Amino acid sequence: MRSRRLTVSVFLVILSTLVDAQPASTPGPQRADSARSAGTGGINSIQPEPLKEWLAYIASDTLQGRRVFTEGLGLAAAYIADHLKEWGVKPAGDDGTYFQTVKLVGVKTTSHASVTVDVDGRTRTFKDGEGIMFEKNMGGRQTVTGADVEFVGYGLQIPDLKIDDYDKVDPKGKIVVYLGSSGPSTAGPDYRRVLAGRGRLAVEKGAAAVIGPSGGFTFAGGPRAPGRRQQSATGAPPQKPGRGQLSPPTQSPAEASAGSRPDPQMSADFTTVDRYDAPVTPTLNADDGFFEFLFSGSTIKYADLKNLAENQEPLPAVQLSGIKITINVDADYEIVTTNLTRNVVGIVEGADPTVKDTYVLFGAHYDHIGFQESVRSGDDGSGGGPPGGCVGQTRETPRKGDIINNGADDDGSGTVALMALAGAFATGPKPKRSMMFVWHTGEEAGLWGSRYMTDHPEVPLDKVAAQLNIDMIGRNRCDDPSEENTVYLVGSDRISTELHNLSEDANAELPTPMKLDYAMNDPADPESLYTRSDHYSYASKGIPVIFYTTGLHRDYHYLTDEVSKIDFLKLAHVTQLAYQTAWKLGNLDHLPVRDNKGPRAGKGGGGKLAPPR
Repeated sequence: MRSRRLTVSVFLVILSTLVDAQPASTPGPQRADSARSAGTGGINSIQPEPLKEWLAYIASDTLQGRRVFTEGLGLAAAYIADHLKEWGVKPAGDDGTYFQTVKLVGVKTTSHASVTVDVDGRTRTFKDGEGIMFEKNMGGRQTVTGADVEFVGYGLQIPDLKIDDYDKVDPKGKIVVYLGSSGPSTAGPDYRRVLAGRGRLAVEKGAAAVIGPSGGFTFAGGPRAPGRRQQSATGAPPQKPGRGQLSPPTQSPAEASAGSRPDPQMSADFTTVDRYDAPVTPTLNADDGFFEFLFSGSTIKYADLKNLAENQEPLPAVQLSGIKITINVDADYEIVTTNLTRNVVGIVEGADPTVKDTYVLFGAHYDHIGFQESVRSGDDGSGGGPPGGCVGQTRETPRKGDIINNGADDDGSGTVALMALAGAFATGPKPKRSMMFVWHTGEEAGLWGSRYMTDHPEVPLDKVAAQLNIDMIGRNRCDDPSEENTVYLVGSDRISTELHNLSEDANAELPTPMKLDYAMNDPADPESLYTRSDHYSYASKGIPVIFYTTGLHRDYHYLTDEVSKIDFLKLAHVTQLAYQTAWKLGNLDHLPVRDNKGPRAGKGGGGKLAPPR
């Protein structure tokens, strides 16, 4: 089908002067009827009217919900690329194009992995599937040996509940063990994602390996922790955590022919876009027999700990001394299926020859969840609870006959915000550093595009100053009118304090500063948003990130997430904040210092942080 194109008339007036203060001195977003007078390029060009025009196509029924492996997603990619070419953005994909091919492979695993435990001179070896369970995608061959084994109780940190199982424990370089599939009684269903992410938390804290209980909460199919890959236990494509379960991807005939057909005698054990041959931090599950032997030399027996955990009672501290664990990661992998999708990638080169080989990365996902074969009124696909976490709200009844999830906010808003940013930098003043724009594919299915990009980067990752990710910025959280000037920032302080403070300064320089809310950056955020969008793939590689979102609402992942509900003035305002932040990053004379202090700006927090010493 023929894609619509925006005419050059959106960007017609003269370029602004190239000075560092330029973005801060410009007016904020204007109403749609005056947007075309904003000027050519730069922050002035980020206005409601072009955003609305682009989103009218991106979130139209023509694109059928932009599900990965469908014609609609291909039309969206072509539409974005057409605009990049029009604005003079440099292609940064494969073979001089705007497209990076993302390979989703189905892999069959033959495991030879095992764990050997020595307790006071008594030794037992547990083979994979016999007392200990490795992930099917366990990474490349390696041996991890540790005599420093730490029991961390339930393995949780939830400040609101005064739970901190790491209060007196430094897990760095150690083998971490936790118990209790359901966690303590004080951590109810609202904290299910926090419980599911305990292995990831230990890895982020530097654990050499993690061993948790089998059954109960798991995080299979979610985004990997640093150095870790995850897969669906069923072998189906991994699903984005918390976004509902989607059926296997639907392919157009052309796309189906581009990928290999599965051999019914050789079904895949997992699907992945990651480099599965690279060593990753072992994260294992174990059964009662393993734990009974592991705790056999301690003063408190495993049976007593198990009883406490099953009753969700507090777990005592236990010293696991006299123990040595050797984890042998060994698997043969065979690719049995391949499917192809695409990221859209472009670069605006910086003005300074000495630093233009370093980059500020922008990201948004341009895929959504497609269309529904049947509609149940009020169903949000999340398995219960208020839609979008909005207490007291219910779904609206969709338009009669409507089966298409248009995804206007998720993440049509981020998609067109990146288009505005690319056009603003391409046709306006250039910072010293280069700007790279990535529209990620398959985010809804498991962060596929960003995970592939970070394993197969188009630019060296050590040359990246920061990654700014935009996902859902077109509404107020739960449509609360009091949040008209609020944007939620996630991750800004975790890897680089300097990035966080630069972001605060950028906001202060806007004509109308926004309220920066860090509630969703809290380490115990029940929604675990830090792990649920594409920025996490970059953070997992140690790259400083900022995730911009305006929060969930009752139309989240539903048929009623439509263009008519988007607040384009707010969408433009948040996009200008991202521009201003990138402008400052682009003119910084060094890459932001990565001090890795972790999350500090959380619920009730705000403002600049003390710089690292």
